[in-house]
Amino acid sequence: MLMNKEDLLNSDFLKQFKDSKDFGGFVDELYRRGVETLLEGELEAHLGYAKNQRKTNDTNTRNGYGTKSVKTEHGNIEINVPRDRDASFEPQVVPKRSRMSLGIESLVISLYAKGMSNSDIEEQLREIYDFRISTSVISTITDRINTDVIAWQNRPLDPTYLIVWLDGIVFKVRDDSRVINKTIYLAVGLKTDGRKEVLGLWLGKNESSSFWMSVMTDIRARGVQDILITVTDNLNGFTKTIQSVFPDANKQICVVHQIRNAAKYVVWKDKKEFSYDMRKIYTAPTVEAAKAALEDFDNKWNSKYAYAVKSWYNNWDELTVFFGFPPEIRKIIYTTNIIENLNGKIRKYTKSKGSFPTDDAVKKSVYLAIMVVTKRWTQPVKFWGIILNQFMAIFGDRIKI
Repeated sequence: MLMNKEDLLNSDFLKQFKDSKDFGGFVDELYRRGVETLLEGELEAHLGYAKNQRKTNDTNTRNGYGTKSVKTEHGNIEINVPRDRDASFEPQVVPKRSRMSLGIESLVISLYAKGMSNSDIEEQLREIYDFRISTSVISTITDRINTDVIAWQNRPLDPTYLIVWLDGIVFKVRDDSRVINKTIYLAVGLKTDGRKEVLGLWLGKNESSSFWMSVMTDIRARGVQDILITVTDNLNGFTKTIQSVFPDANKQICVVHQIRNAAKYVVWKDKKEFSYDMRKIYTAPTVEAAKAALEDFDNKWNSKYAYAVKSWYNNWDELTVFFGFPPEIRKIIYTTNIIENLNGKIRKYTKSKGSFPTDDAVKKSVYLAIMVVTKRWTQPVKFWGIILNQFMAIFGDRIKI
């Protein structure tokens, strides 16, 4: 069922934002991308041929772009407006000599974040905004956004990343006649200038080491020659997968994931004491001290929670990689918090969706959320000068600046 304008503006999607500033950054990016894409689709329909296709006649052609300032609830936004040679193109989304104000946010959210079908989008635009845009134009628009995702996903990457955090986030997606869980695989890299970068997103079914193999292979194919440290959850076979593609990487399993998994089956009355004893392991000053703390943990809890104790021994080599580094590096490699924070923000922008109608819809929404979040990633990580010097002292010639 389609929502009217009042329902949309009062929906749970908007209520999740704390204030206008929090909401504004997301909307502004959606607004600019959405309007520019709508305009491109309208011009294609007007001329009768796509941008990179042979034109069907010689009477009218593209003629570059003009700029237009459009006022929204959050201020003025500059957009690029395509032009044609004989000036017969009359945009419907942003008409000539007019400045669309409130309501365009809802239009773009509907198109990009709601994951509607082309016919539903066409109907909502007509009912709420009185725009007559055909489903063929909408198809051109959505295809263009998907092309944008593909281009971003296949862009070249840096040859070296100091750290790469890897994690997955699960969404419900319609597959034929069923709604099933699918995983968006994400990789965040720490560049040699201290800034973070999302290396890509990949969509697959349930998280598995075999799919991660294709992710790592893709990262390699896009120009990454060396990763110094990887940080992952303790998915079975994950470290061997990384080893096969980046054999020289130091492979750290997320300690927080280990803590959660070990405590999963501990009864409530034991959890506080059990967690306190685990903390002595990963906060130890050296790996030798951590090993001693694990032995004490074993003696105390093995009779009651043998599986939890055994999991520490099974993953010990990968859990304790961070002990080989100075404190400033330890803080950012013993957990996947950096990528989990990204996942949390992606959830914030997509949680209004119970499920997505297609694979393209979920990829499009996650991509747009990433674009908004990473616009703020403009500064190096804290203590970058110290961290870089530590990396250079440890890894030497493997770091190319």
